[in-house]
Amino acid sequence: MTAAIATRSKAAITGLALALGLMAMPLRGGAQVSSYGDKSEGENNGTQLPTVLQTVQVTQHLNGQLPMDASFVDETGAPVTLGQYFDGKHPAIVTTVYYNCPMLCSEEMDGLTSALEMVHLVPEKDFQIVIISIDPSETPELAAKKKAFYLKRYGHQETANGWHYLTGKEPAIDAVTKAIGFGYVRVPGPDGQLTQFAHASSIEIATPQGKLAQYYLGVEYSPKDVLLGLIDASGNKIGSPVANILTYCYHYDPQTNKHSLIVVRAVQVGGIITVASLGGFIFLMFRRDIKLTHEQDTPQPDKNKSGEMDKG
Repeated sequence: MTAAIATRSKAAITGLALALGLMAMPLRGGAQVSSYGDKSEGENNGTQLPTVLQTVQVTQHLNGQLPMDASFVDETGAPVTLGQYFDGKHPAIVTTVYYNCPMLCSEEMDGLTSALEMVHLVPEKDFQIVIISIDPSETPELAAKKKAFYLKRYGHQETANGWHYLTGKEPAIDAVTKAIGFGYVRVPGPDGQLTQFAHASSIEIATPQGKLAQYYLGVEYSPKDVLLGLIDASGNKIGSPVANILTYCYHYDPQTNKHSLIVVRAVQVGGIITVASLGGFIFLMFRRDIKLTHEQDTPQPDKNKSGEMDKG
């Protein structure tokens, strides 16, 4: 009995140690974590957004119309309009990023590519993918490099005609970002020059007519949700607003040039609660085991002898 209790107690302590170890480990994503570079976890400044980020948000304009006449240049250098990617039959995934983004945009594109790997629909045949740079200084050559990188990662070169990496001038960029509700501000890079942008992260699904049907916020996207969103949008069905909790998973600190993971704080709090609950359970089990051990070791009176004495 004592050996069994010792074994059970050892297992409980091992479980607690494992939980503590997991909570102390640095968070790592799955297949959707960026391969461009490691995330930097900046100093947590609480729940208040820095002043520079007050206008950085994604305001969901469901059923809003994308500007079909907005002019861009594709990754080959050819002039295009946004409307070229909407044929009235197939939906499109649209996202606004910038190709020289040192952190968040590559996370977003990694997340989208990883989700699409598990979506059983085919770019070009079933839907279009339209990535638009918010930086008017970026070039088709840079866009082509990004397309080649993510197309290789996706693993289906035959779908190249379904991926479109666009660059353009401010009027066209402004028209698209305003239609989507995508807020961003230019901020200093490491050299002090205004070469970077503070922004949120989202992808949008649009109907074959260019109506905004669904938003997905953050940098990781459920393949099931993306699939259902594409299917609904293909039938011109407009989805519902989603919670903005993931819009600011990463917030940019231009003073330290880092993106902080606010979500880390939430996970750590959850870990503390989990460990506290596990600790309480182990404490109760120890008390129960000690009580059982005490009862087993205490001599009990012999019922037969007790009965014979009563008869005498």
